[in-house]
Order: sequence, then C-alpha cells, then structure tokens
Amino acid sequence: MSRVGIFGAGWVGLVTGVCFAELGHEVVVRDVVPDKIDALRRGEVPFHEEQVPELLAKNRDRLTFTLDVNDVVDCEFLFVCVDTPPTYSGDADLSRVWTVVDELPELEGHPILVMKSTVPVGTGEKVRVGLDQRGLDHVGYASNPEFLSEGHAVRDFTHPDRIVVGAFAAEDADAVASLYASIAAPVVRTDVNSAEMIKLAANAFLMTRISFINEIANVCEATGADVVAVAEGVGLDSRLGPHFLRAGIGYGGSCFPKDSLALKQLASNSGYHFQLLSAVIEVNELQKRRVIGKLKRHLGPLRGKTVALLGLAFKPNTDDMREAPSIVLASRLLAEGAEVRAWDPVVRGDDKLPRGVEIVDSVLDAVRGADAAVIVTEWPELAELASAQVHDAMATPLIVDGRNLLDPEATRRAGFTYEGIGRPGSPTDTVSNAPEPAARA
Repeated sequence: MSRVGIFGAGWVGLVTGVCFAELGHEVVVRDVVPDKIDALRRGEVPFHEEQVPELLAKNRDRLTFTLDVNDVVDCEFLFVCVDTPPTYSGDADLSRVWTVVDELPELEGHPILVMKSTVPVGTGEKVRVGLDQRGLDHVGYASNPEFLSEGHAVRDFTHPDRIVVGAFAAEDADAVASLYASIAAPVVRTDVNSAEMIKLAANAFLMTRISFINEIANVCEATGADVVAVAEGVGLDSRLGPHFLRAGIGYGGSCFPKDSLALKQLASNSGYHFQLLSAVIEVNELQKRRVIGKLKRHLGPLRGKTVALLGLAFKPNTDDMREAPSIVLASRLLAEGAEVRAWDPVVRGDDKLPRGVEIVDSVLDAVRGADAAVIVTEWPELAELASAQVHDAMATPLIVDGRNLLDPEATRRAGFTYEGIGRPGSPTDTVSNAPEPAARA
C-alpha cells in the first residue's frame, strides 16, 4: 500500500482521503484552517455527506490530519484537492493550486503531484513548468479528475464509471492507476490536457441535458404535454438513456455553475464563442425564475403573501448551498414583497440566503398560514406533502412542485391546487383570492 498526501480538507479532499484509507492506503490530509483540522482530529465531519463519518471513524489509524506541510514529505502521491472558484471574469481562480505548488517542501525520490481539483485545460503544463522552476523536476505530475456527486460521493469513488489518468510520463500514469487497483472500473489513460477536458466536457454535457429537458418542459406547458411522460419515452432510446432528463427549476451546486463558466471562458480566451454552452447557462438562470410567474398566476401580486420554500440545499443528501436555486427564489420573493419561510432537514441557516428568510424546524411550521408551498429540493420527507394536515394548515392550499416530486392527480384529489414543471394544468387550478381580471371598457 502507498502513502498518500491530500492538500485540502474540503469536500473533495476529505472524501478522497477517507476512501483511499478505506482502500488500505496511509493518508495524510493537510489544510490551513486550524478549526477544520481540530474538528477532523476529533472525528467531526464539517459537512453533510453520507458514509464519510463512518469511514473516518473506521480508518482513523490510517488517517492523519495536519496543518504542517512537512508532514507530507514522505508521501509517494500528493493530491491537490483545493477549491478553484470562479473569478469575476468567469475564469477559474487557481490561487489555491499555486499556493500548494509554492509551499511544497523539499521532496526526495519521485513523488507524484496529482491534480484532482477541476482546472482549465493547460493548467497541468503550467504547473509542470512551475515545478521545474522550483527545482522539483524530479516530481512527477498527473491529472486525475474527480467525478463525485454530492450525496453519493463515497459510492462514486468506490464504484466509478471510469477512472481518468493523464500524465506526462507513462510510469506516472501507471503509478496513479495502481492506487485504484482494487476498484473494478475502466481506466482511461490519456495526456494531461485531455484529462482536464474530460472533466469539463462531461459536466457541460450533463448541464446541457438538464437545460434541454427544462426547455422541453416549458414547451410542454404551452402545449398540454407532460414532460415526465416525454422524458420517459425519450430516455428509453438506447442512443440517449434516461439520465439527467428530469425537469425542474435548474441545477446548482459547487460544480456545474462554476465549471460551465470556466469552460465558456476557456473557449472565449481561445478565441471561440461557445454558443451552445452560453444558451445552457441562460436557460438554467431563467428556469429558476419561472416559479415566480407560476405563483403570480395563482396568487396575483405577491406583496404580503407568505411563501414556504421546502428544501434549501441544491440537491438532497447534502448541506451544500453553493448556487442553490433556493437563494434565487428567496431573493426574488422578497423583492416582490412576499414573506418567506424556509425548511430543510440539514441546512439550518446559511449566510448565502438573503436577510429576511425565516428558517423553521419542520415542514408544518413552514406551511402554517402560507399562501403557497414550493418544493425546491426533492427531499424524501416531502413525498407525503399533500396531506390533510398540510392542507388544513395552509391559508391557500397551493403547491408549486419545482421537482415534479408529487403525483399531480393525487395532489389535486387531496384538495390542493398543483403546479409542476412541464406538466399539464387543470382548468380548476385557480385560487379564490387571486385578483379578478380588469373589466373591459
């Protein structure tokens, strides 16, 4: 087994660290935030991710958490797992990557620096030059992008669709691939630039599917078709498959928005206008705001109305609020003069939410006296939302299902006015306190 150093104890770094420990490797995780390292030494995970706390406890003897960069000097592999957030221009901010390169201690033998952070194409070539300029030409370099989805990251690490390894030297690629020897998955060996592009291209294609089905959903609403049935029929085509064909209120999170901007800017910097990706981004932004139009159609002006946002995290099984649709919805509702209550089983408050959002402890607290409930995140707890208790608690039994989680007909039979995404409405779906249309002169 090998000794693996991890730079960055965030979501990618910690998942990578505990999973490598589970595979039997000795792992040293280094971060620069003392509170984070202290918490991990106590066995506390600073974010919500299934199985990570259990793997941390199970493999404590193979895991070391440190603030001292010198603790990685005897590691054979040095994984870079730091954030690369977008700058104002849309480029990826590589400052943390360069901090890792600049702070590398004197290293002996032939350790390999492995880039797991998502970076623009060409970053590896620049890092290779930076290592050589520091006199670290004996240090190998490889690109090994992560393909982890929040909420299922451990599963994605241990049962991946593929493992991508790009390196300047074949022996370095072989060495990195050997770390995953006990995992049954195809290994894609390629050059560094192509490995970097695989990550960006995969995410861009997934985002394209999401925006495409949301556009189809919008057309379905205009024509009376049901996007759920349409997606099922399309997804059974063996050339297409069913994945990422679920209409909703748009994607969010730490990867898709950031990576779409990075790829768009990368293309622009190279002199190419990525028209398709630009449209994908625009559709996603507009999709979040269509919920406001649905609410207005039923309630009229939203000033003074109370709206319950059910779910805050950008997806279930995580507490990640980065680029979450709930942030846009809450901001727009407050701007319309509405009162906003919010519930989430994991998120208990976040500085990304606009001031004025009231966080409550239960779904019932959120909907009590509300004029509408909006399903923002498809938490399993919301599958039974259309209950008599919820109906009686609401001032107006209106549900806008932003994730098509509920059965429309069953919800209407329970006495609710129901609006989904890309699903046909009912002629009886009106609300009594909506303003009457102005009489003709």
